[in-house]
Amino acid sequence: MKGLLGIKLGMTQVFDESGVVTPVTIIQGGPCYVTQVKTEELDGYSAIQVGFGETKEKRLSGGEKGHLGLLKTNKKHPQRKADSGVPAVRHLREFRTQQIDGYKVGQALTVEQFELGDRIDVSGKSKGRGFAGVVKRHGFGGGMKTHGQSDRHRAPGSIGSTSSVGRVFKGKRMPGRMGNDNLTIQNLEVVRIDADKNLIAVKGAVPGRKGGLVIIRNAAKG
Repeated sequence: MKGLLGIKLGMTQVFDESGVVTPVTIIQGGPCYVTQVKTEELDGYSAIQVGFGETKEKRLSGGEKGHLGLLKTNKKHPQRKADSGVPAVRHLREFRTQQIDGYKVGQALTVEQFELGDRIDVSGKSKGRGFAGVVKRHGFGGGMKTHGQSDRHRAPGSIGSTSSVGRVFKGKRMPGRMGNDNLTIQNLEVVRIDADKNLIAVKGAVPGRKGGLVIIRNAAKG
């Protein structure tokens, strides 16, 4: 299992030895910390839960502190003390895997688990565009600009029949909220890795804004 949380820093371009330019996205990947190891016996499935983005303890709730092992005392569970090695983290995500051997709570995960040429999937939340019409949201061509249509250039046109059906079908492409959706770009190639700065460069674009949270996994279809 190869998985990591990171922050999208932006796009740039790199040149190879022959001078060919490649557009890349720079991601600050990790360090992430294993916060929980889930097993078939206790949880019903195998997974690794990781945390990312160190923050102040006062920003966490009591339940979050207890889950991360940050409580100094615990009346119900006195054995749970601040010995897990996990710092206060802001984001928690799970990675399903059948191979949980070798993972332990408090273990740090970095970009060093990836190699040049690896194929990965990057997930993130796309930029929110607000309310948009059908031309911007779905790429409609718009109406005719002749025959008296002075105010219908960007209108969707007819959205259904009048009598035989008498309703608008579910899923009809219409104006509405655009963006702010969870998207995954598959089979991106790892171009550069800087382990000292926790940076990874992937070929192409990834979803989200600069500073947005992204999830990196090994490619499902690679």
